[in-house]
Amino acid sequence: MIRKRKMVRAFTGEPVAAEVQERILRAANRAPSAGFSQGYALLTLEGAAQLRPFWELLSAYHGDEAAAGPSFQPVTRAPLVVVPLSCKDVYLDRYARPDKGWADRDEAHWPVPYWDIDTGFMALLMLLAAVDEGLGALFFGIPPHQIAAFRGQYGVPDAYTPIGAVAIGHPDPSADQGGSSRVIGRRKLEDLVHRGGW
Repeated sequence: MIRKRKMVRAFTGEPVAAEVQERILRAANRAPSAGFSQGYALLTLEGAAQLRPFWELLSAYHGDEAAAGPSFQPVTRAPLVVVPLSCKDVYLDRYARPDKGWADRDEAHWPVPYWDIDTGFMALLMLLAAVDEGLGALFFGIPPHQIAAFRGQYGVPDAYTPIGAVAIGHPDPSADQGGSSRVIGRRKLEDLVHRGGW
């Protein structure tokens, strides 16, 4: 499954069965989280009424990028988009509890934003679960300047931040123009791993 995982950038539009969707979402819910805080949520979007405003929101951004890479249009045929959202407040509250030993909610305690990292784990589990179900998936970003509009469109509370989105569906290899892996190869382990020191 890990070797088969790749970013799929074109979909057929064929629906994803409800039971398959549930298995993918259940897989995401198996993600680890610091202090078992589970400060994340998932917003699912399917069907034209839910997906059209989402793609319209992103179209201006991806339209500007058209000259720099392949068309984003084949991605918009994905029948399911899941938006993983992180909630920093849940983590700050969790680690201010007596069993964690911090007396305050000071964000300075955290070396990195685990709320975003843990939500990223959820996204990766969805990518792997999609492969396990014989589907394709693509993780992509929501531009920062569009997050407020995204929240407003879907009623997402301000405390929750989308870390990106995962398009899921049946791959359409004939329309997939590929991504950065076409021009940049995967790094070799000897260039990536530093054993016992740098």
